[in-house]
Amino acid sequence: MKNNKLSILLRGLLIENPVFVLVLGTCPTLATTKTVIGAISMGLAATVVLICSNVVISLLRKVIPDKVRIPCYIVIIAGFVTVVSMVMHAYLPQLYELLGIYLALIVVNCIILGRAEMFAREHNVGESALDGIGMGLGFTLALLCMSTIREVLGSGSWAGIEIPFMQGHTVSILTQAPGGFLVFGIMIAIVNAVTHGKGVKKKDFGCEGCPSAGICGGNCADKDEKEEKENV
Repeated sequence: MKNNKLSILLRGLLIENPVFVLVLGTCPTLATTKTVIGAISMGLAATVVLICSNVVISLLRKVIPDKVRIPCYIVIIAGFVTVVSMVMHAYLPQLYELLGIYLALIVVNCIILGRAEMFAREHNVGESALDGIGMGLGFTLALLCMSTIREVLGSGSWAGIEIPFMQGHTVSILTQAPGGFLVFGIMIAIVNAVTHGKGVKKKDFGCEGCPSAGICGGNCADKDEKEEKENV
């Protein structure tokens, strides 16, 4: 039992890292990793929302009708995002301004909605909380790694602290969108090499675990299978 709970907590750090393995939350990842402070702030905010939404959805999993579960999940997530946003606006205004629109967009972050659909609705409160913590830490760690590379090499600083020997030797493109995609791709390749390709594969996902399955009616799997046969 302990090993199972430990596995739930740790798998989000590497084997099922939401950014580098599941490739979720790409938009905030690329947008907020120009600086370490922005990246950590986004990671912690998303982690709080992820843990709280996982717990509440797990508590209500037998009450929420299956046909309207996605809208219900979004309402729950939006409620916690609003609370986090208001707290940051009141007590951390500089971070609130730094994150800007991306703080509100946590509501539609695929990591949070995906974990609600794939994990919280099928597990108890304790396991859902551990999953939220693990995935949140994995998300924050991914943002921290990317932001460190981009800020150090692109701006010659770390968390706003200038690095003397980097001044005049920076690669400014790393602080821009192309540099973000470059670092993102390299990090995915490194994680894939470290895990020897044992992370979750695309084929492991079915319509049952897809957050959009209720909308498309599960037809995407049939379409993919048809396309594969046609290509062959």
